[in-house]
Formats: sequence, C-alpha cells, structure tokens
Amino acid sequence: MDAEIISVGTELALGQVTNTNAPLLAQQLATLDITASYQVTVLDDGRQIEAAVETAWHRADLIFVCGGLGPTTDDVTLKSTARALQTTLATDQAHWAWIQQTFRQRQIDLLAENIQQARYLTGGQPLANPVGLALGSWYDHGGKVVVVLPGPPAEFKTMLMRSVLPRLVAKYGQGRRITSRTLNFLGRPESQLMDEIEAATKQFTNVTVTSYVQPSQIQVRINVYDLSKAMAKQLLDAVTAAILTVERPFYFGTGDQCTLAQVVVDQLKRRQQTITGAESLTGGLFQSTICSIPGASNVFAGGFVTYAAWAKEKLIGVDKQVVDQYGVVSSPTAAQMAEKSRQQLNADFGLAFTGVAGPEALEGQPAGTVWLGLAQKGQPVQTKELHLAPYIGRQAIRNLSVQYGLQMVYQALG
Repeated sequence: MDAEIISVGTELALGQVTNTNAPLLAQQLATLDITASYQVTVLDDGRQIEAAVETAWHRADLIFVCGGLGPTTDDVTLKSTARALQTTLATDQAHWAWIQQTFRQRQIDLLAENIQQARYLTGGQPLANPVGLALGSWYDHGGKVVVVLPGPPAEFKTMLMRSVLPRLVAKYGQGRRITSRTLNFLGRPESQLMDEIEAATKQFTNVTVTSYVQPSQIQVRINVYDLSKAMAKQLLDAVTAAILTVERPFYFGTGDQCTLAQVVVDQLKRRQQTITGAESLTGGLFQSTICSIPGASNVFAGGFVTYAAWAKEKLIGVDKQVVDQYGVVSSPTAAQMAEKSRQQLNADFGLAFTGVAGPEALEGQPAGTVWLGLAQKGQPVQTKELHLAPYIGRQAIRNLSVQYGLQMVYQALG
C-alpha cells in the first residue's frame, strides 16, 4: 500500500527549518507495512497545496498533509485541502468553546481567526490535539484516507502517536504483521555500530535491523515479520541478546521514547540516591536536562554553574593551585569539581563538566576537548577525556558532553 506525505511550509521548502515530521511519519508507517512512496514539500500557498493534494489523490491510498493549521493568514492548509477534496470545513463547537476558555484563563486576547483551529474537513472526523490548539482531520472517502495534522513537531508527534496510529492500526493493521523493538546506544559511530550489529545478527532470517541517528543517541530498530506475538517476542529477544553481546557497553535502554536522562533519573530514584553537578562548558545544561524529567526533585536538590576559574574556587572549593598547575581543562580540575560539589550538597554522585566548546581553542586545547569527572560517595573519583569533532559546533559539543556524562553515571549505577 502506498502513502504520500505532503509537508507544508515555506520555511521547509527554503531549507530554513529541518523537516523532522516526514521521517518520523514514514518510519511509523513502515511498521504497518505502508510505504511512503511519495514525499513532497510545498510553500504556504493555497494553489500549491491544492495541486499537491489532487495529485496525491490519484496515486496514493493514504495521504498526509502536514503543517499550516495555525490562525494566521498564511495558514491555508485546511481550506486548500478541502477545495482539492471538493468538500467544506466544519467547526467542532466543543473544541471552539475549549479554545475560548483557554484564552480567558491565560488572559490573552482571542482573535476571530482562532476559530480556524477548531475546524476540520466536513465528512471526516476531528483528531484530538493533546498538546496544542489546532485540531487535525481524518477524512475517509472513496477508499482513500486523507489525514491533516499541524506542523509543530511536538504537536505532530503527539497527535501521530495518540490520535492517528490507533486509527491506522484499526484500518490497515490486517496486512503484513510487523513487530518492532528499538534499542538505544551512545558512543559508537553509526557505521561501526551497524557493521558490528550486521555481523552479530547474520544468522537470523525474517529480520531487518535499521538505524536512526538522533542528536543524543543512535536508535536501532529491529523488525520481525509475520509472527505471532509470542514468537515475535522470542525472536526479538534472541536478536537483542546477540546485539548486546557485542554492543553492551554502549547500550542504555529500550523503546522509542527512551532517553539516557530518564534512565538515570529512574535508576537513582529506585536506589534512593542523589546527584549534583558542577558545570563549566555546559553552563547548566546537565542540570536542566535532569530537571526536564518528571520526579527529578527526588534525586536532584541543586548544583553549580562555575564557568570562570574563580567561580570554581569560590563556589565549590576547587584548589587554586590545581587550576594554576593543570588548567581548567584537565583531569585534576574535573575531579575536584565533581568531588567538591558532591561534598557541598552531600549527594551520592557529583558530575563535572569542563572543556572547550569552541570555536576558539582554550589553554592550547582545541574545541571539542572535554573532561568529565564523576565522584561517587565511598569510591575513587573517575575522569574521562572526550575528543568531540569541532565541526559539529558549539551547541552540539555541549549537548554530547551532557550525554556522555550521563552515560558515566549510568555505567556507575550498574
């Protein structure tokens, strides 16, 4: 079965924003044995949208139109799609009442145009948006289905998972049965990881293994085909075991939504242990990442951002002579930052970050040089040096430093 994805957005067409929705959607469709054979991007232009939908109607059975459902004048996706399908728009009165109530509660002026976000394709059904204002549309007509979804990635992903996939499974899930499992890795180049996984799994038939690189991890998806639930689980377990025999040091969890921060917080909670941080190059990013996880207050009371050398000395007590002798980008400084911060808050773990985010060098060290320090109550302090690629940029270096720091904690938790 063929599907078509139409992504709407001038910023997408001009390359100003990366389209993350289409790859995610295609990946999810593949688990239902639906191939997104056609994927097009159009401007926020009514005529382009209408033409794209008309073309898709003649060559695909399942059509997705993504983006352009806001209340502004350039949000013309829904009415253009309606014209292409020769239908009109209906208003979900209950949702419109909820939008009005939401604006009153937030003390924001409601514009007449906001009613657009309560509309859907006449003859179809509204799709709930749990994290935003604009409804989606599910339009089933003449043996074809058109799905219209908002463009913001957080809204798109949530609606896809909660509002769309259950309908797709109900309608198309009787085809080829595909059962999947996602494993998450950090610290291995994708090409090397997949070469090793291919060698480790070559004895298995009726299995495909694919990779998906994300900013903070590499996701490896195992697909098995046309097996009962019990047999699929048995095969997935066997393939997983074969992969982890080789890649265990780089693995940290299973599941599409798995993050290293979530895994670390959950393990600390189970062990009733606490963590703090002392950050230089990451500037509070580690602490922010921890606090983004629900329940973080059970394991994190506070931490330190010690960007300047004197702040390291005054706030957490790093010895001045250590900084003078070894520099701030060094193993001894990272070790003292970790242990002194742990002692200050009497935490079970102290994690430190110091290094060169770039683009300029520091203390003769090139951008991408990072030292991590991990102090654990009753254990010797560990340090680790990273040599991250300077071409990935300052923010990516900081993000990856946080992930590798979390990996140190994860491995220490055993």
